[in-house]
Amino acid sequence: MKYLLATIRFVLFVVSTLVLYWLWWVTSFVIPNKVYWRQLAFEFWTKSYVRISGMRIEVIGQPPTPPFFLVSNHVSYADIAALRAVVKGVFVAKHEINDWFLAGRIVRDMGIVFIDRKNRRDIPRAGKEIIDRLSSGEGVIVFPEGTSTKGEEILPFNSSFLEFAARTDLPVSYVSISYRTPEGGPTASESICWWDDTPFLHHMFRSFMLPQYTAILNFGDEPVMNTDRKRLAAELHERVSERFIPIV
Repeated sequence: MKYLLATIRFVLFVVSTLVLYWLWWVTSFVIPNKVYWRQLAFEFWTKSYVRISGMRIEVIGQPPTPPFFLVSNHVSYADIAALRAVVKGVFVAKHEINDWFLAGRIVRDMGIVFIDRKNRRDIPRAGKEIIDRLSSGEGVIVFPEGTSTKGEEILPFNSSFLEFAARTDLPVSYVSISYRTPEGGPTASESICWWDDTPFLHHMFRSFMLPQYTAILNFGDEPVMNTDRKRLAAELHERVSERFIPIV
């Protein structure tokens, strides 16, 4: 039965993604407020993923309102849907995603800011895009660990993701994200966290076998500011770690 459930969900996910993207692409030529329309299409997609996957979202604290700069730990592609279902914003992602077949095109059109953190000359370009997003009233969400993890602990934050915020003395909000699965079934670290070499679609199909699961978002109280990017990264790491619930 779980394979049938996963198959149905997987088909619904693919169809909803392609249909929503096609509708956005066709209508984007005539919609005057393209930023709003992109935000709305992205919101429809994330909320459809939440419903299809059986995700429930538990929110602790007060989510920021746009425009904002928000950092989070990162354990899964499901983080994107969980966060975007609660806060209105675009994401900063590693530049490799831009080369993914079809997915790269879709997320690029949804306003994702790509950054090559190994190339310091790319940081000013990404910073300008972030300024554009904030200036247009959007939130910007960053995963400064630079990779997804098993959820046992939070990796040190890469300060290169925060150089723009430090240079401009920008207030940085923060949130921790964790997952819980029903007792007696696969653990969240096995079924939700994407940290090993399992292919993306294979892992997603496996996660769709879960009848339901819960994403726990714990938002910080006050934004953090620091003109030293390394100190900013360290303080944000400490704040997020204090709110993080280890995933088992």
